[in-house]
Amino acid sequence: MRILSIIAALTAALAFSPVSAQSNDPCADYTPQPKPQNAARDIVGQELDQIVDQGHMLFAVYENYPPYSWQEDGQPRGVDIDIARLIAADIGVDAQFNFVAAGENLEADLRHNLWQGALVGGRVANVMMRVPYDSAFACRVEQVVFTGQYADESIAIAYRKDAYPDEKPIPAYFRFDTVAVENDSISDFYLSSLAGGQLLANIRRFSDAAGAMDALALGETKAAMAPRAQLEFGLTEAIAIHQPPLPGFSVGRWTLGVGVNFRYRPLSYAVDDAVRFALEDGRIAQIYERYGLSFLPPVR
Repeated sequence: MRILSIIAALTAALAFSPVSAQSNDPCADYTPQPKPQNAARDIVGQELDQIVDQGHMLFAVYENYPPYSWQEDGQPRGVDIDIARLIAADIGVDAQFNFVAAGENLEADLRHNLWQGALVGGRVANVMMRVPYDSAFACRVEQVVFTGQYADESIAIAYRKDAYPDEKPIPAYFRFDTVAVENDSISDFYLSSLAGGQLLANIRRFSDAAGAMDALALGETKAAMAPRAQLEFGLTEAIAIHQPPLPGFSVGRWTLGVGVNFRYRPLSYAVDDAVRFALEDGRIAQIYERYGLSFLPPVR
């Protein structure tokens, strides 16, 4: 599954711009447009009191997206699954999950899963997990409260130790060496745009980061580039990971949180409190450790 489109969009806008136009006010360049119609569907069970009374809450998570969210033998697994359960437990209810496919962009994902619903079928969730937080983007999507920042994510490079016994690879090496990426991901966008396209011949694209790591493990490529957690989840003894400087990469690290429909502020406050408590006592860091992943504390 591709990295959420807000990250790619931010990279497209900023990657080769030395100064952001939004350095002081992230909403300064935004002219409010006519607001989309707010649908009134699926409102039962959305208020915090209703959630507590019914004893469960629904989380939207991305399908087939290890190590964050996937199903194994019919059971939900992943970092986002465990954090969602933690949030639900703090509120005093059970967590239920709606595994969703990634839409055309992040705005579509939020619209379909939080405030309007899909055109055909689908369910509106109480909370959507793994929503990248960006103050400029938040100006443009007024139907969603962006809260509960629970971790940071960053881009890294995995490489075969036998291919690089002395020096660790940097992006310039991929003018000559093969590198695996998830198709249409932020890594794909970055490497394809670097050095006027000189790396294109050596980029090997796969449907997801797991496929890229499988190719690396089999020796089909010398390196792979993706979010660090996805690389770590596919790590073997023959592979190492590092994070070199990435020239021209303005969005190499970002903050992850959740989305809640703007009409249900008490729920968003409860979710944020649950995340804050779990960060303070180390429970979220422990979840990452259980999956063998590095935990990057979020910017809150």
